[in-house]
Amino acid sequence: MSSIMKRYSTAAVAAVLAASVLAGAFLFTGCKPQTDDPAPTTEGTSTQEEVNVEKWRPNDIKLDVKSDSLYVTKVENLPEDFIMGMDASCVPSLEAGGVKYYDHDGNEKDVYQILSENGINYIRVRVWNDPFDADGNGYGGGNCDIENAIAIGKRATEYGMKLLVNFHYSDFWADPAKQMVPKAWKNMSIDEKSEALYAYTKECLEKLVAAGVDVGMVQIGNETNGAMCGESSTKLGGWAKITQLMRAGSRAVREVCPGALIAVHFANPEKVTNYESYSKNLDYYGVDYDVFASSYYPFWHGTYENLAAVLNKVSEQYGKKVMVAETSYAFTAADNDYYGNTIGEGGGIVKNYPFTVQGQANLVRDVIDVTVNGMTNGIGVFYWEGTWIPAGGANYEENLALWEKYGSGWASSHAGEYDPDDAGQWYGGCAVDNQTFFDATGHALESLKVFALVKEGNVVENKADAIEDTNLIFDINGDVIMPTTVNAVMLDNSKKAIDVVWHNVDIDAMKSGGVKKYDIIGTAGGMTAHCYVSMEEYNFLKNWSFEEGDTAWVANKIGNFDEFNVEDKVTDSITGTKHYHFWGASANTVEFTLEQELTGLAAGNKYNYSISIMGGDGGATDIYAYVKVNGEIVYRGETQITVYNEWHTAVINDIVYNEGDTIVVGIYVKCAGPNAWGKIDDARFNSTKE
Repeated sequence: MSSIMKRYSTAAVAAVLAASVLAGAFLFTGCKPQTDDPAPTTEGTSTQEEVNVEKWRPNDIKLDVKSDSLYVTKVENLPEDFIMGMDASCVPSLEAGGVKYYDHDGNEKDVYQILSENGINYIRVRVWNDPFDADGNGYGGGNCDIENAIAIGKRATEYGMKLLVNFHYSDFWADPAKQMVPKAWKNMSIDEKSEALYAYTKECLEKLVAAGVDVGMVQIGNETNGAMCGESSTKLGGWAKITQLMRAGSRAVREVCPGALIAVHFANPEKVTNYESYSKNLDYYGVDYDVFASSYYPFWHGTYENLAAVLNKVSEQYGKKVMVAETSYAFTAADNDYYGNTIGEGGGIVKNYPFTVQGQANLVRDVIDVTVNGMTNGIGVFYWEGTWIPAGGANYEENLALWEKYGSGWASSHAGEYDPDDAGQWYGGCAVDNQTFFDATGHALESLKVFALVKEGNVVENKADAIEDTNLIFDINGDVIMPTTVNAVMLDNSKKAIDVVWHNVDIDAMKSGGVKKYDIIGTAGGMTAHCYVSMEEYNFLKNWSFEEGDTAWVANKIGNFDEFNVEDKVTDSITGTKHYHFWGASANTVEFTLEQELTGLAAGNKYNYSISIMGGDGGATDIYAYVKVNGEIVYRGETQITVYNEWHTAVINDIVYNEGDTIVVGIYVKCAGPNAWGKIDDARFNSTKE
């Protein structure tokens, strides 16, 4: 997951949920020491042996999971060996600060035992090379070095779970926004770095094996979207260097853990052609791997149908297994650690499920379902940091002291020496504490049971769980009529219309308040309802925010660039979820116009036209909005692209319309830079107020 998130004691040896899940947990023999003992030892070799899991199952571990309140629809065709995974990398740092975990009955337990009892059969743990400064102060995010991975791996193995070792090949967070080289490798040539990566991977795996950890899968890099360990596809050598590093990591895995699966990991499946490009480069440069893994956060990464389609294309073309390496969802909008959450209320993300315990469970169930029934070779799903609860302080100051001392926030101030532009400015707490499977006091939520219950389903009374958000747009000069019903979201995620009462609605104030967005609160069925009302001036353009695809617009692709289409991604949109997207890999290829002809204008009136754009890597650009009158450009407004999420709006005022005129508005974009990209949204053509 992106690092920008503004953004041991052990009990008796345990097993996972049931014999079928246990059998699945050990289908891939992985990398564990050969032993005849009924439990793992702390010494061993990488010999691959099938494990008699029955010998590992103590009599005091509950193997059945039931719920009186959670509605879970059965996932059909679920394989017994399906991976039910959990990233739980921050646990030791939280526990060092005093955090405790409790099962569904309120009993304090090892959190890894709780996970195992609820159907989790794999633990994913990230590994950073050296997340400490010269004085030994941790960078945060769990201070996830190999020793942390060993401690977690021993506990996971003890409770019958395999380990996915997630090498970031960085000293701190690696994600699509940054892939920083470790301090010790900074001045190495690519050949030296490859050998260092090989030796480091081999040494880490040997330590895990010697500690008795059951390594089932190894991930070579984290969200390596065209970059890894300081190398980038935009630099000289590009993918040749990236894949050289990947091959070095794979070589170490095959030598130490020949039975373990090797995974590569990417993000942003909504950018369809990217996955085609990544997989093509992996094949061309001969990277040895078994699993093509994707992050999938539903509030950022598009539809299930698209996720399945892009992964199926990789699986079918190259014969690879596929999986979801990261997913998550909020069970509440509340912030419990005095540090802002990644997602919350307000209409800024795709919210296909309510922020409730049931909504969280429905998300997990549906991601599992699409991986099983929508993908040709889907082997598993990992939930990201489902145990990363608040550090335990009573206020921000107390939490800050814990984050700094134990590394239990996303970053400490000490990380600034390595990552000054991000961690150095925004260090602090956890931005996903509202997306865990434990409440702020460490007690397990009912939604954790979903990993076990999807096998057979769990039907309870299907009642209302929350109220679906309502989003409306009204003309300032027109009528404002609030809806009389809203949709109640039922436990099974179906919807039912029910009556609503809105509170303190001042329509006159809304109409006189100018262009603005309001959050109107109401009550429906005893629950809180939100209606997000956007007050707008009348827009003569049709499909002005591209919510209807390219309807009413004429796209003229002049250059031979790669992508030019309507994209569905709410975080890259101003209004709604869609916008027009462009990208060109090669220099001097991006050139196009996007136009619409106006109708319904009144003769003698004056109008204003505006359109917004953001993007980057444009090099020398020529970008402007224009208005054609009877086929000739009469009005023109310059604009630009700079960096991600910095929108620029071209504005043309006092456009005169005369009877019989043909008015066409548009935007012209020309970029010289390689990898030039951008998003276009919110085109407006309004009458002026005189």
